[in-house]
Amino acid sequence: MSDPGKVIVAVSFFGTIAYVVRMLVLNAPWLRGDAPTTRNIVMEEERMTRLEQAVESIALEVERISEGQRFTTKLLADRAQADLMRPVSPPEPMRHRTPH
Repeated sequence: MSDPGKVIVAVSFFGTIAYVVRMLVLNAPWLRGDAPTTRNIVMEEERMTRLEQAVESIALEVERISEGQRFTTKLLADRAQADLMRPVSPPEPMRHRTPH
């Protein structure tokens, strides 16, 4: 391999493979024997409970926002309809501006 481009590609390839294998081995929970403990399960249940409560409160707030939006839309529609029902006054006569 006298071509430097091929050498760079080969070294980069094998370096990447070595790095990926190293990361898999160091971060592999199945090799460390990390089994879920009772404490972890209880903590996860508490976390899920808090998450459910947060989602419910967000849903209530979104419903309140949508109620306000519906109310505002109804008011604007009623106002537009009232404007259409108002009697139309005759247009003012055209005035001409004369220079002084």
